[in-house]
Amino acid sequence: MAQVLEFKLPDLGEGLTEAEIVRWLVSVGDVVAIDQPVVEVETAKAMVEVPCPYGGVVTARFGEEGTELPVGAPLLTVAVGAMDAGTVGVAGAAGSGAAAGPAATTGDTGPETSGNVLVGYGTGAPAARRRRIRPATGAPSADGVGSTARTAPATASGAADTAPAMPGPAHGASARRAAAERAPQGGPVAVISPLVRRLAREHDLDLRLLAGSGPDGLILRADVERAVRAGGTQAQAAAAPQPVMSRPEPARPLAPTAQAERVPLRGVRGAVADKLSRSRREIPDATCWVDADATELMAARAAMNAAGGPKVSLLALLARICTAALARHPELNSTVDMDAREIVRLPEVHLGFAAQTERGLVVPVVKDAHTRSAESLTAEFARLTEAARQGTLTPADLTGGTFTLNNYGVFGVDGSTPIINHPEAAMLGVGRIVPKPWVHEGELAVRQVVQLSLTFDHRVCDGGTAGGFLRYVADCVEHPSVLLRSL
Repeated sequence: MAQVLEFKLPDLGEGLTEAEIVRWLVSVGDVVAIDQPVVEVETAKAMVEVPCPYGGVVTARFGEEGTELPVGAPLLTVAVGAMDAGTVGVAGAAGSGAAAGPAATTGDTGPETSGNVLVGYGTGAPAARRRRIRPATGAPSADGVGSTARTAPATASGAADTAPAMPGPAHGASARRAAAERAPQGGPVAVISPLVRRLAREHDLDLRLLAGSGPDGLILRADVERAVRAGGTQAQAAAAPQPVMSRPEPARPLAPTAQAERVPLRGVRGAVADKLSRSRREIPDATCWVDADATELMAARAAMNAAGGPKVSLLALLARICTAALARHPELNSTVDMDAREIVRLPEVHLGFAAQTERGLVVPVVKDAHTRSAESLTAEFARLTEAARQGTLTPADLTGGTFTLNNYGVFGVDGSTPIINHPEAAMLGVGRIVPKPWVHEGELAVRQVVQLSLTFDHRVCDGGTAGGFLRYVADCVEHPSVLLRSL
């Protein structure tokens, strides 16, 4: 009875844990030989042909081409054991341990493997004990002598070959020479390297027609390359293609693509690019952030607007909180003069705010924001925003900022690490305000939560100052009454 053995993806070494199936080299129903390459896989390191340690008939394959498998996953199953007459035996002195028909009898009927392993194959080594082989009483082998047959590695045509086994632990040089003489009639091919087999397949060379120059007639890569240059042996001359030099396959040309669009970096886009690039080159920035419960701030704004009079924007309330925080932490309302090696702390707060327009990102500046009320800040924000949309901002409206407020929550995002608006020292970012689970007064509740982030120039202060500024802003957002103390 045939025994079905499962061959799993072996450990390919160098810490690799998975491989992608590139090409199957066998199909279900094919007869495979011991150590015949059955699949080509690609790892993070290289392309590898994986040989199967069993000889027999492929009964199943696992995974289509392009599938990624982990090490240890099943690759295929092979039926090992007695087969019908006319098929290739899969056992022998160094094979699977099952005889081809009743030709031979050994003291061990269990399946064996080749013993030629990759890292982590886990296959058994060939049996080291002495085998006693009785003369065969069945059909003669290819050379007319009844003997034990074993499966040999596949040839370029994919057919399995058989060879008479010799008693003893090794065949020796005389056995190899005899096998080489019988090779054209279907004997085994003296090839070990999968690379040599692959090279022969690529050039349609029949390895059975080559004489190996290696030890005991082993066919080497140089033998195949020599045959390729010579156009093959005389037996192949009529069918062989034009000889070519062995070299790596040339890279396929990329498919033609549309002409890339080149956009001039000028105008607003060019100015933004220059300023942001300079900021990245000159300012060693850092970012810290915190989540805050903005439920009470939203409620306070709603109460202000319900009381009558001009509406107060959320941005204006956040700006008022920023100016109060800068009064407590003036280090962040400064600039750095590297020529004089001085930090220049500025007395006024000219608050810039990021505005996205059709022409690009602009940062209008509200002058003397620290002196304005929430209503005044709302009006000035509205004026500058409309001017930005109309493209009528003056140079004075876009220069002179000392601190920037960036409300990227209008884009539906929670957080960001913005680039500081050179030559300023800090920027406060505000994400979207959305309902989230929050622990309020010791109980879980749904609250309006916002993420606040502060990017600052690490030359003007350390993390303690930046954290203190951000914590004060968060406290004012969570409890607007805290802001009344500084008014």
